[in-house]
Amino acid sequence: MSFRLSQRDKDIIGFINQFRAVDRDSLVELFFKQLKSPINACNSVMIRLYRLGLIERTQQYSPTVYLPVAAKIKKNSQKILHFLSILDIYKQMCTYSAPKQVIVEDKPTGRKGGIEPDLFCIFKGSPFWIEIQRNQYSEQKMQAKVNRYEEFFSSDEWNDLHWQPEGRSPIFPSVILITPVRYAVSSEHIRIIQVASIHELMEKYKSSTKQQREAKPITQSSSGGIRINLT
Repeated sequence: MSFRLSQRDKDIIGFINQFRAVDRDSLVELFFKQLKSPINACNSVMIRLYRLGLIERTQQYSPTVYLPVAAKIKKNSQKILHFLSILDIYKQMCTYSAPKQVIVEDKPTGRKGGIEPDLFCIFKGSPFWIEIQRNQYSEQKMQAKVNRYEEFFSSDEWNDLHWQPEGRSPIFPSVILITPVRYAVSSEHIRIIQVASIHELMEKYKSSTKQQREAKPITQSSSGGIRINLT
């Protein structure tokens, strides 16, 4: 079959491949909201791409959730909710500023047992690793997660990650825990931020001189400093 894809078609397919599971309403919000009938336009495009065999879908959710063709995700898997949670955090960031260098389920150590944040991105000029905690865990388990970040910090392997700024000192990302529960975790070297949402994060670092001073980076001579300034 001969067919031609528009740039929007290619962008949608790439976005689904990147985020692994994307619901119809998110596609409307991100790709069609400027149109007169965004939902109808989105439905038409997604049906066409599905019939062409370029995407998969599961109708076990409402609205429909779209998946990559090569996805190893069962259509009734709880993993879909995990990916939709990551997508929701991304969309929240987009309401303030489009994040850059986005990596879903980042594995910066490249080995089993290392840190595996749900999302990496550069947001408003600062790098972040984001952990989305949909379930409540023990504080021991959460501290063990933080300890793995500290181990990676001590390795200096992060100095060579591809997104590090050229010609400047490398930066170790702040770690955002998206959680409705506050855990008594601590780190000597890493900025750990616990918030229930990106909206709460933005409120936390909003505008006032006092808040900016409180959000001033922790300077580490070996890392060039951990930068966070979300205003």
